[in-house]
Amino acid sequence: MGTPKRPALRITNEQDILARMRGTQDRIADAITAWAGTMGFVYLHALWFMVWIVCNEGVFGEGAIWDPYPFGLLTMIVSLEAIFLSTFVMVSQNRQAARENVRADLDFETNVRSEVWSIHMGRALGVDPVEVERRVQELLAENRARMNGTLMNGTAMNGTAQPPEGK
Repeated sequence: MGTPKRPALRITNEQDILARMRGTQDRIADAITAWAGTMGFVYLHALWFMVWIVCNEGVFGEGAIWDPYPFGLLTMIVSLEAIFLSTFVMVSQNRQAARENVRADLDFETNVRSEVWSIHMGRALGVDPVEVERRVQELLAENRARMNGTLMNGTAMNGTAQPPEGK
């Protein structure tokens, strides 16, 4: 007799799913958004604006002026940059939302698997699933009460004593 055959479990890898969803345009949008969110980006723009304004104020002579005050060309370039950057940020946010949906789906699948396995193991050990679920519901209600501030030091806000944890 050989080793009993194990069932084939297919656990989906989040990175595999996300890699299939990501195209060249998405990678470009993510790279631009990542660069735009750095201090290097801020410093580069501060330097660019300073050089632009200094040159166009005539500090280096009249020949260095190409966009006199009120800097209409600079304003237009910065406005266009803002439009494109905001679009790239929205594309990246949409991709992040898609990643979160994939993670939520995989978490749900994992939770279902865990619940099914737990029920089968509990039955094999003679544990009553109805009693376990009743206790789980008690603990969840107690936890919700704590989160809502209605349970303080084992006593509900209405003055009734709560059962100690683990009982």
